[in-house]
Amino acid sequence: MFSKENSNFKNSLERTNQNINNPKIKVMENQKKNWSRRQFLTAAAAGAAGLAVLPHLTGCKPKSDGTIRLGFIGLGRQAMFLLNGFIQIEGVTVLAGCDVYGIKRKRFEKRVNAFYEKAGRKVEVSTCEKYQDILKRKDIDAVVIAVPDHSHAMIAVAACKAGKDIYLEKPMTFTIREGQELVKAVRGNNIIFGLGSQQRSSAEFQHAVKLVQSGTLGAISLVNAYVGAPPKPYDLPEEPLPADLNWDLWLGPLNVPIHFNNQLDPPISLDPEKNEDIWGAWRWYKEMGGGFTTDWGAHMFDIAQWGLGMDKNGPVEISPIGDGTEYMTFKYASGTVMTSEPFDEKKTKGVKFWGEKGWIEVARGYFQASDPAWNLPESETKVEGPYETRIPHQVNFIEAVRSRKDPVVPVEVGHSSCLVCTLGNIACELKRTVKWDPATESFVDDTDGAATKLMHYEYRKPWKLI
Repeated sequence: MFSKENSNFKNSLERTNQNINNPKIKVMENQKKNWSRRQFLTAAAAGAAGLAVLPHLTGCKPKSDGTIRLGFIGLGRQAMFLLNGFIQIEGVTVLAGCDVYGIKRKRFEKRVNAFYEKAGRKVEVSTCEKYQDILKRKDIDAVVIAVPDHSHAMIAVAACKAGKDIYLEKPMTFTIREGQELVKAVRGNNIIFGLGSQQRSSAEFQHAVKLVQSGTLGAISLVNAYVGAPPKPYDLPEEPLPADLNWDLWLGPLNVPIHFNNQLDPPISLDPEKNEDIWGAWRWYKEMGGGFTTDWGAHMFDIAQWGLGMDKNGPVEISPIGDGTEYMTFKYASGTVMTSEPFDEKKTKGVKFWGEKGWIEVARGYFQASDPAWNLPESETKVEGPYETRIPHQVNFIEAVRSRKDPVVPVEVGHSSCLVCTLGNIACELKRTVKWDPATESFVDDTDGAATKLMHYEYRKPWKLI
């Protein structure tokens, strides 16, 4: 049996008036089976402050001189977690960073330079304000994109055209059409694309999906995948704009007036060093993000889709909260129903599969089953450290770049999981049930065109998607 570890959930709620969950878990990542537990613990604990000794990645075809040279686009809180992982992988060199906030560029330079100095390596690291300056560099093989959701697709499509492989944070895109165009751009330009759905590289989720797909639970009739509430209208008060933040570039393609508030791009300091104490609040507002529906749905709906064998597929009917349902509800052609419904009193963000022969519950660092024989072995529950700093998912991407084979979460899977989230938000926005055809990726019986209209929005000039 697993134990649940509470994060600073209540404190985050008080600071941001949001239900932000930043848990730590005790689950052994098993994506790289040739890693020893000692090596993995070293990598997870070291962060950007020290050099982890990682095994050489074998069986891969290296590009150019064998080194994968990375550029980071977006240098906020999530990017720092990703940097901690990528910079430690043998054969990876971090060359550049980009952000519209000056002080975050300085933090990036400071951390990367300190890492390479300690490692005894001479690496020239530079930063810039515009992502186009990263994409035009011929010495960068791949980019890590960790910007607000509304700029994901625009930057990723441009990266495809520039011939850069891509590791993109979840959710994949802000709109359905953006996802469709990004799939085309990735495949049309032969790009290796990986999505930051790192739960797919975690032992407890892999174990749960294996049980479901092997038929151990029998036919699945119901899935509870709790993620939280949909987005709300922007309501933060206007605050003074920092002198070194380019707000116009931050807004990017958004075509509605949005004033600055520090919660949208949380401040940091370098002397004394103080990092962001909250996640960027843009994600909770429908003008900029998809609320908990996309923020956590990109994780939990993703696991549900994976378990049900619905990757590159999806539901056929989506009901919002209030249209005869207490929870957002998704119906599949098979008859299986998924609800965004808690499976416990703590409202744990996780997934519960209900089958003919029993049930299983899975969340970060947690696994329970109606039959104890289905539980994950204790030997795979011993790794400490923040969930966001685990690196097998990132190693998987680097190996994919070398081998020119899809990583564990390729673009089509990222798109189909993101579709589920966005469809839920569209149903909530319209306050009615909508019908969807996964094969054609279009709404059914949308007589007034209202649902179809919400598949995208017109970018403000001069920003372009394609």
